[in-house]
Amino acid sequence: MRAERLETIAQAVVEKTFQELPAPIREAAADCLIELVFMEDCVAVDEALETDLLGLFEGCSRADPEPESAGQLPRIRLFLDNLWDYVEADITNFRQEVRITLLHELGHYLGLDEDQVEALGLA
Repeated sequence: MRAERLETIAQAVVEKTFQELPAPIREAAADCLIELVFMEDCVAVDEALETDLLGLFEGCSRADPEPESAGQLPRIRLFLDNLWDYVEADITNFRQEVRITLLHELGHYLGLDEDQVEALGLA
């Protein structure tokens, strides 16, 4: 599937997921940048990342002190090509996995550790 199509689908899932969040969580999450990226682009610029990531939270969580620099600002990256490969090119599963991965990484932004996120069924 073309990259532009994956981005369009993923963006719609992100928007719908945010609309469905309880208002306090949606408001807290508003400060976190969501980036829809392709791992192949990250690898091309020699970013030091595990190449099988589906999503990644970076920066300060809500539980941390205020960021001191732009590099600490919170962001979630969803790796669309890896998500597409993970679901074996199934569009329905792609939508579901984008949502699950977004919520998983959002849990980290809100200050939950891996065990807490997993306990919510977002692993």
